[in-house]
Amino acid sequence: MVRLRAMKSSYDDTRQHLLDTGHRVMSSKGFSCVGLSELLNTAGVPKGSFYHYFKSKEQYGQALLEDYFSKYLKDMDLLFSLESRSTAESLMRYWREWLKIYSDPRDEQKCLVVKLSAEVADLSEPMRLTLRDGTDRIIARLAECIDAGREDGSLPQSLNARKSAVTLYQMWLGASLLAKLHRTDESMVQAMEVTRTLLGQE
Repeated sequence: MVRLRAMKSSYDDTRQHLLDTGHRVMSSKGFSCVGLSELLNTAGVPKGSFYHYFKSKEQYGQALLEDYFSKYLKDMDLLFSLESRSTAESLMRYWREWLKIYSDPRDEQKCLVVKLSAEVADLSEPMRLTLRDGTDRIIARLAECIDAGREDGSLPQSLNARKSAVTLYQMWLGASLLAKLHRTDESMVQAMEVTRTLLGQE
């Protein structure tokens, strides 16, 4: 039994190590520009081990995105579950964290949605669908939070939760892309101003 647990731990660790390495490398260079050899050399994992976990680079890319969204959604759930803040405060904390983390002007783009969406949408249907489903889940979480804010009175009753969530997420994705293009956080700061106005938090 101990041996089986050790084997499972090794399996999980190696697979996760490959995904973590891919996130670091591909958040900087993108998906197509990173060859399998570079990924494996950076991770220090032999090719045979890679194919033990993934049938192809495309399947690996899909798993990479699934892992990214899983962690991202867990972080959202943790942030929105904190009882020490009102729902509106938790939601504004989410946008402040986005502004802090994703306005970095360097090449590394921690948000894989911003980094990979345009690149892989026409390259891989499984990866496109993973990105679509992942972003839909993020928007659903935001809509749930806005609904909760309407119920506890910390957000305006006039807000349409779904439409507001879509509008805000689209705006912040666009602002993140513009921040990368212009190498400044001006678009992100403007997104924050519009967000405050839309959510009645001025």
